[in-house]
Amino acid sequence: MSGTAARCAGHGCGTRQADGRSPGRPAGGYRLCAACHRRLTAGIRMLPELYRDCERVLGGAAAKGLRERTSGGPLPGAPFNPAAAETRAAILGVLGSWSGLVAQERGLVPPERSIGTLAVFLLRHADWLAAHPAVADATREVDRLVGRARRVAHPEQVRRIALGGCVEPGCGGRLSAVVTTGGATAAPSTVQCDAQPRHTWAGHQWTQLRRRMARPAQADAVRTTADAVRTTADAVRAPVPAPPADDTAVAERWLTAADISRLWGTPVGTVYRLASEQRWRRRHGSGRTYYSEADAHACFSRRAERSR
Repeated sequence: MSGTAARCAGHGCGTRQADGRSPGRPAGGYRLCAACHRRLTAGIRMLPELYRDCERVLGGAAAKGLRERTSGGPLPGAPFNPAAAETRAAILGVLGSWSGLVAQERGLVPPERSIGTLAVFLLRHADWLAAHPAVADATREVDRLVGRARRVAHPEQVRRIALGGCVEPGCGGRLSAVVTTGGATAAPSTVQCDAQPRHTWAGHQWTQLRRRMARPAQADAVRTTADAVRTTADAVRAPVPAPPADDTAVAERWLTAADISRLWGTPVGTVYRLASEQRWRRRHGSGRTYYSEADAHACFSRRAERSR
């Protein structure tokens, strides 16, 4: 094994570098920074559970759902999920190949070829693997496999989030944000009226709609943009600071990079770059960075004008 590398070899830091951000620095003789080291071990820990989740959807059932147990294999004509079968085989193959490398180079007895045993073996030797010249490939394979297994085991779902009354004059409909969660691709949210199909807006236009909804007759119906687009159950709400004394319209709102990415259909890396280049106002809370909705809206409006 060689000495500590100058830059982290982890897949996560490689992605950061591609987005224009600085990669982490490895330490302690490893080729990974602390964050990528944790990410590698966390991914290995997740793969056995994702392997079981993929088993649950082999026959078309929802992951975590109840499924009647049968004997003698699937019934003729029963649905079969080839993506789940292929992903399970890939998980077993990746864990098996890296366990084989560890065993061979360390002169150890190879572990039993079962998901749980392979994962435990790799975790036991994770520090050794973090210093190996091939660890960049290991982090990339584990990261991609975790993402792939999640998409297969937990396919995309569409959620509707009630927002309030329609802003169009004379329309008595109600607006909802339609948000796609999970799935193989990140789809921008849209805002739709349940009474008039023509009353539909792209997700990023919610910043304008919120201002139109923030009139005295509709004030109680206003939701923050962050509430409308957050899709994970454990998301932390953005702190909303008190508006300045001269702001008599709508208080400033603060969004995470992920919120902005979903609203404007832009990669998160681009959001970070624009926020840095154009010096968006920002606030910090609960370990997260929140950006000014108004600054993001102005930035993307200018970009849209230039692209016309």
